[in-house]
Amino acid sequence: MPASSRFDGLPMLHWRAEIRDDGVVVLSFDKAESAVNTFSQDVLIELDGIVERLQLEPPKGLVIRSAKASGFIAGADIKEFQVFDQRGTVGDAIGRGQRVFQRIATLPFRTVAAIHGFCMGGGTEIALACGYRVASDDASTRIGLPEVKLGIFPGWGGSVRLPRLIGAPAAFDLMLTGRSVTGKAAKAMGLVDRVVPVDQLIEAAVRLALKGAERPFKQRALAWATNTWAARQALAPQLAKQVARKAKKAHYPAPYALIESWRRGGATTKAQLDNERRAVVKLSATPTARNLIRVFFLQERLKSQGDKNHGIQRVHVVGAGVMGGDIAAWSAYKGFEVTLADREQRFVDAALQRAQELFAKRVKDEAKRPAVAARLRGDVAGDGVADADLLIEAIVERPDAKRALYGDVEPRMKADALLTTNTSSIPLDELREGLARPAQFAGLHYFNPVALMPLVEIIRHDGMDPRTEQRLAGFCRAIDKFPVPVAGTPGFLVNRVLFPYMLEAASAYAEGIPGPVIDKAAVNFGMPMGPIELVDTVGLDVAAGVGAELAPFLGLPIPAALATPPEAGRRGKKDGQGLYKWENGKAVKPEIPQGYTAPADLEDRLILPLLNEAVACLHDGVVADADLLDAGVIFGTGFAPFRGGPIQYIRETGVDVLLQRLRQLEARHGARFAPRPGWDHPALRA
Repeated sequence: MPASSRFDGLPMLHWRAEIRDDGVVVLSFDKAESAVNTFSQDVLIELDGIVERLQLEPPKGLVIRSAKASGFIAGADIKEFQVFDQRGTVGDAIGRGQRVFQRIATLPFRTVAAIHGFCMGGGTEIALACGYRVASDDASTRIGLPEVKLGIFPGWGGSVRLPRLIGAPAAFDLMLTGRSVTGKAAKAMGLVDRVVPVDQLIEAAVRLALKGAERPFKQRALAWATNTWAARQALAPQLAKQVARKAKKAHYPAPYALIESWRRGGATTKAQLDNERRAVVKLSATPTARNLIRVFFLQERLKSQGDKNHGIQRVHVVGAGVMGGDIAAWSAYKGFEVTLADREQRFVDAALQRAQELFAKRVKDEAKRPAVAARLRGDVAGDGVADADLLIEAIVERPDAKRALYGDVEPRMKADALLTTNTSSIPLDELREGLARPAQFAGLHYFNPVALMPLVEIIRHDGMDPRTEQRLAGFCRAIDKFPVPVAGTPGFLVNRVLFPYMLEAASAYAEGIPGPVIDKAAVNFGMPMGPIELVDTVGLDVAAGVGAELAPFLGLPIPAALATPPEAGRRGKKDGQGLYKWENGKAVKPEIPQGYTAPADLEDRLILPLLNEAVACLHDGVVADADLLDAGVIFGTGFAPFRGGPIQYIRETGVDVLLQRLRQLEARHGARFAPRPGWDHPALRA
């Protein structure tokens, strides 16, 4: 039967149907006017009509695939989801998705999802609604349910069907972390039935649609055993305890709601879907979900910056310390040819050894590691300068030393090469003096640890060519980092905002407040680690250097712990000893004295200086707007994402409330808490 006759009268804007000679319908998703497939309500409504027609005129089987080269399905349309939240119609949107996918799940013939490329969220949920799944073995194929990262959980049947398919332990490992898996890993856990080369994907899916397949008994038995009522009651508390080690319920309610929805279960699929829908609708209205969705869009904005045609292939890094060595290793890992220089071979050798550890951890295929490692070469002689498209300086934080280096390397660089500095605080106006090509000079400020911190600040100065910024932003995207352009004033954005927070922590520590108590107050607010642990992680030497630059600029006194460089061997985590002792990369924190009570204003003392300086940065134009400021501070410091960033937190808490608390701290502890200029900025009341 021709496809046109079977689907006559149906709108087919986003879907295309082909009826093969063997009687299998291949339904291709090709969302109109979109580079990627996402589920919006009009897509679901159209799909619902198609599924209804298939119920009336059953084919031999159904294969659902993507017509996009970019991937299978990215999930739900998050912008549309925001609109539904504003209108209070999230329940309707969730209900429609559930109904359409449940109709697919109950079709009277075999259904198969053919997955190539990214398959996320709603894409995975429609695949779970199918009877079978085939994935390509391509490296781009990744399958996941990342909704927890948006403050919700899978709401179109995914939280019901995944535990039934692969067993509760594996299902919750995916849903609670939001991580994605390759086709091969999905096959091992029973999430997909076949993994084939991409050119065999559709034929393999058609064979399953015609003949089906028996899942291994062990997988079926595990799935059944871990989803009985008794198993749910036993496993749910254990899962909640695991989550509690990483996230507080008050901060991140979604994982707990997911576990509880599954624990309650229900006698029928409908009852379980009702549990799922009610929980997701409730979560969608929480500040956490709204802020995490906001952070998602901030992330997308950062990803959209820069020029893909950046013209950078070869990178030369000068300075093989922790930062320089790790920048070089990360660049090589991401596909760039990298040379690494320092004044002595021993420093380069140590950095190359650390790079091997990175490659061993990140490059899972051992056969590919030698090629990755070969992209990074030691270069004490500095021969790579002449070939580099980008030179990154990461030497000691002294303006005179940096300018001397530039005087040596700039004359040897290619005419169109970019010269950058990884300085953490020195104004670029101080560093550009004497440069022949200041238009091609910029800051490229990474954060420690390079492999984990997603942000890179692109530091501007008034003599910089806009094209330089575009090329550097494109390079950042190529190495999977988020670029944030900032003014070249002392501390730039992240360190300037973070410094008063760390300074106040050091002051509290000097007063005798135990380090673990200070850290706990910050973590309770939502910071990823406490400020005392952070000072040790950054390094007391680096913190002292930043302090020397920033304290005069901000007019802040420096506590003794940061006033002078630390003793040899006591710089913090890198030496195994700082404010804390460090063993196996973890801080060994002393016991809190029995009966000790933290000061009632400790959290405010730590967090309000950070907010105060964020306001001043916005006032001074350090970044273009409030959204970029929030993005920079979240991705550069780990500032509690569920709070949406410092500016968003100020909006939600209230300017007047925070000003009153600042003035109380000023009266109690001194002028360092005086409100900074900018609290009347219109963005704070948006």
